[in-house]
This record gives sequence, structure tokens and C-alpha cells, in this order.
Amino acid sequence: MDYSSDIDKLRHSCAHVMAQAVKQIWPDVKVAIGPAIDNGFYYDFDKKDPFSDQDLAQITKAMQKIINRNLPLIQTSMDKKSATEFFRQQGETYKVELISGIPDENVSIFTTGDGEFQDLCKGPHVASTGEIKAFKLLSVAGAYWRGDENNAMLQRIYGTCFPTKEAQDQYVKLLEEAEKRDHRKIGSDLDLFRIYHEEAGAGLVFYHPKGALMRKILEDYTKDLHLKRGYDLVQTPNFLRGKLWEISGHAEHYRENMYYFEIDGEEYAVKPMNCPGHMLIYKSKLHSYRELPIKLFELGTVYRYEKAGVLHGLLRVRGFTQDDGHIFCRREQVQVEVEKVLDLAFEILGAFGFKDYEIELSTQPKKFIGKQEDWDLATDGLKKALEHKGISYQVNEGDGAFYGPKIDLKLKDALGRKWQCSTVQCDFALPERFDLSFVNEQGQAERPIMLHRALFGSVERFFGTLIEHHAGNFPLWISPVQVMVISLRPEHDVFAQEVCEKLRVDGLRVNMDARNESLGKRIREARLQRTPYILVIGDKELASKTVAVRKRPETDMGTMSVEQFLGMACKEIVDKV
Repeated sequence: MDYSSDIDKLRHSCAHVMAQAVKQIWPDVKVAIGPAIDNGFYYDFDKKDPFSDQDLAQITKAMQKIINRNLPLIQTSMDKKSATEFFRQQGETYKVELISGIPDENVSIFTTGDGEFQDLCKGPHVASTGEIKAFKLLSVAGAYWRGDENNAMLQRIYGTCFPTKEAQDQYVKLLEEAEKRDHRKIGSDLDLFRIYHEEAGAGLVFYHPKGALMRKILEDYTKDLHLKRGYDLVQTPNFLRGKLWEISGHAEHYRENMYYFEIDGEEYAVKPMNCPGHMLIYKSKLHSYRELPIKLFELGTVYRYEKAGVLHGLLRVRGFTQDDGHIFCRREQVQVEVEKVLDLAFEILGAFGFKDYEIELSTQPKKFIGKQEDWDLATDGLKKALEHKGISYQVNEGDGAFYGPKIDLKLKDALGRKWQCSTVQCDFALPERFDLSFVNEQGQAERPIMLHRALFGSVERFFGTLIEHHAGNFPLWISPVQVMVISLRPEHDVFAQEVCEKLRVDGLRVNMDARNESLGKRIREARLQRTPYILVIGDKELASKTVAVRKRPETDMGTMSVEQFLGMACKEIVDKV
């Protein structure tokens, strides 16, 4: 890894100091690797007992002592045989394994102080430990050695390090805010969804009533928008014959992420993607060049095997729904259609409150299918679309799909964090494999180009991102409960019910709270549920046939007629603010 920046060198050095502190406290612990990462560092340890919060505090004190001594970090060289023997004598089996994989005859060793701690490392590092001014140990997580679940499970300590305490405090504050916005916690607090690990299995999402309602809102919105843009809705089966996945190339390139089973002696697979089904639909009849582009759209649920260690709420699951579209077009239509996809993506994401993005163009990977000239044409088409739209982008070399290059859109949330979301991919290979064609102007069969595109990415990931972006305070138009009507006493209930019915007729999602609880308690509970509007009805409101309006978070908007409130709320919904 390249630690060319000063901040990376600082963080990498801090990881070494942490490893030294751990070895001082627990000499029998084995160390693995400890790189710098975005906003911090980590180090993996082989320790029998788990690290506790008290252990982290003890490590922190030991690290500070090492830093205060301002020990030099010195790089030396050692031949592989000597280095192997050196680390074997210390019992550092992971270092021995790492050395065996180094092609050079000599390896780089970094020593802290006068031989107090020696580590296999290419560096670079800061000159001395005293240059580390601000660090904090954050958490402990499990990590398989070299990311392989067949290897030993290690303990990974994450930390952060900044040039100044002020910068670190700002980052820690951001982490605390991110923790408050954790979609798993908010999803539970608002009773939106749950993952029943023990009862039903990991990575499988159950949507409770309010969460299912929000899904409907998201799905209805995107379906209607796609219909307006000329897409045709389709629906394909959840599992297909294994032979189909051999044709598509998934059996060869993606099998380890798929679920296979047998029916009547024949192999089937649960679909990890919707593409083959859409190609069968396209192929079901003869097409003329005058019909193209043909645009198929499906909210299709797919299943992929993800390792248990990477599953994370809605953001990484095993079963999810893609807003999957496939555009079958001619070569000369690729650029225009890609531009239309980008416009649609920006419109959809903007409606949900996402305004800032980063764009990546991912190019041909080492493992791919198709012809080189087609890859070149596809990549050029994506580049031209971005450049014609005046969209700045970064090239992500070698990270394209195995069947074609792609444009990935990473949105930024309210905390500035980046989330992988929309994607559009240009595919020459699969139409060839499925023998797709259309009749061109000369009456001859011609191969179409296929664009894969998903604009939410997946409903689950987008839902999780949406929760964290808004911290559960959803815009009025997508809030599962938009209005809570509170009736102060039983004599106010009839009018309160009339208000609810009138709001529902106009399309608002309304609940009524007529419990025999204090007004303060009922308002607090409605606020905890992030309800956008609270309407209170008491003696004064009953007499004047009005409602007392409170807007989230704590704005008292005074008294207004039901018609006035409806006009205000409906405008807010239409404007999607």
C-alpha cells in the first residue's frame, strides 16, 4: 500500500505504536497486519480472550507513554531467511507467512527505539513516535486472517489519528452523529424493519407495516416515473435453470455468490440478477430497428451469498430488491440512452433529498467476457455520455463488471459520507451469448447493445441510506405517518375523527391519539416517532372547527383551519421538500 501522504504515514505509524503497546501488555499475543485506512488505522491480533473496553483504555495509556518518549522509527533490511528465523523465534507465525509471499530476496523491517519493537513493514513512517499528536482507539471487530473465512478469526482494533486534536475531535463528533443516525437503531425505534437472525437467518429483511408502507411509496414513485420515461414493466421468476446461468456467464464468474439447488434431477439457481430473464423476454419475439430502444423495468428480488462477517443491516444483505432496468438499443443510441439514464438517476435521487454525488467510470477487469473491440466501444460510449453532460468523473481502472464497463454514482449524505448507489453498465457480451437480434434497415439481423441500470441500486441499501441521511426525519411525502391528530378529551374525539377522515380523503397518512395520557407525553411520543405534523384538538379548536398545528421538530405554527393545513401540507408533498 502506498503511504505517500503525511496523514497516511502518521496513521500507519500509530498502528505500529498500538501493536507495540499490545505486545508490551500481552507478550504472547501474535500480530498480523496494521495498515492505514480512510480516517484512521487498524491492527489485527491473535489473542485468546477478546479485547474489552478496559483493555482499550490500558492500550491507550501504553501508547501515550511510547509517544511521549519520542522513540525513533528506523528502517533496516534483512534477508528473507534471517527474517523468517527472527520472527519464528518470536512466535510471530503470521509474519513468517507474509515473508514467504514476498518475491524480493530482502525484506524491510521497522524498529521502534532501541529494538523495543520490530515489525515487518515497507513503510514509510514518521521519523519518531513523538510526531503523533492525536489518536483514539475506537472499536474492536472480528476479522479473518487475509479475509478468508477458512482461516483463523483475529481481533481487529480500529483507531483514528489526526495531526491535531481539534481535527480529531471534529471527526469523533462526526462518528457520534453517525452512530445516532445508524439505520439499524432508527429502523428499530420507528418499527420499520427487523432482521431475525436466529429465527429466520442472517441477511434477510422483514419489513414491518410502516417500513412496508415506505417501500410502497418508494416503489410506486419509481414505477410511475419509469412509465413516463417509456419503460415497460416486467416481472421474472425468482429461480431459473442452471443452464441459463451458464449462458450468461454467472456460473463461471459468480457461482460462489449464488444459491444452487436441484429439481427433478436438474440444477436450478436462485437469481442473483434479473438480466437473463429480461433477455428471454426481449428474445420472445422479432424486433425491428424502429422499435429500439426497448426499455424493460422490474423491481426484482434477488439473492446473493454474502459472508456473515460483511452483513450489515440493510446495507449488505443476502436478499434484496433491485430497481433493475435493461435498455436494448443500437450502437449509435448508446450515448443518448446513457445520458437519459443519468438524468433519471439525478431526478430520482434529488427527490429524496440527495444533491451531492461523485461519479466513477469503472473499466475492463482482468476477468471478463466478450471481445476487446466491443469493450473499447462500450467504454468510449460511457465516456462520451459523461463528457457531453459536463459531468466530472474519476476513472476506476479494472473495476468494471465482467460483462462490461460501468458508471457508478456515489451519493453524499448529510454527514458527507459516500454511498454506492446508481449504476449504468454497457454490455456487448450478453446479447451475443443469448443470440439477441433485431432487423436493421437492410432487413438483416443485427445485434443490439444492452444497458444494465439500477438507480436506487437496491431498495434495501437505498432505504438504509435514506434513513441515515435524514436521521429518520423523512420528508413529508415519504413519511409513513405524516400527521398525528391528538384529541385532548373524549368530547373532542368526534371532531378529531372527522379531521382524520378529511385528511385521508386528500391522501394524507394520518393516525389519531385519543389515549388517556397527558398532552405532553403524547406529543413527546409523536416526536420520537419523527412525525412531521401534530394536530391538537381541544375546546378552542372544537368551537372554531380548527386545529393547533405543530411542525417537526418543535415549531408551533398556531391555529388554522383544516383546509389551510391541507393546502400547506399538499404543497409540501408536491414540492417534495
